[in-house]
Amino acid sequence: MVPAALLLISIILTAVFYRLLPPEVAYHFQNDTPDRWISRTAIIAWLVIPQVFCTLLAFAIVRTAILTTRYWSAEGTPLKKLLPVMGNMVILPQVILIFAMLDIFLYNAYQIKLMPLWVFALIVLVLGGLVLGILLIQTYRQFRRLYSKSLRE
Repeated sequence: MVPAALLLISIILTAVFYRLLPPEVAYHFQNDTPDRWISRTAIIAWLVIPQVFCTLLAFAIVRTAILTTRYWSAEGTPLKKLLPVMGNMVILPQVILIFAMLDIFLYNAYQIKLMPLWVFALIVLVLGGLVLGILLIQTYRQFRRLYSKSLRE
């Protein structure tokens, strides 16, 4: 659900900014000065097509997880919590792509430059790693409890 919402956000951003963009869009900056340009149609394709791919990938992951739970029940196991996380993992690159899109659009429409992309990507990846680490530790503890309980019985 979240990857589809992020795809929708990127499509809305594209619709809002398309008429504000010049025919040649600056997309690469050296010391906050543009040094590479590309047509607005090409930059939109380069920013929206990966969003579509990420959304389809998330759908495929969730669908595969649902199919495997038909043959192997995750009910009552810690994996039940991990299945939704697996499908939403693609939101990390999607969030970074939306930030890049917004940065490019804002600069070309209003000459507003956001923080460097690498700083934003680092923040997103560290936060995503922390969330995944916490989920992994919780799942490990639950598996350990279930395993020790089954050994006692």
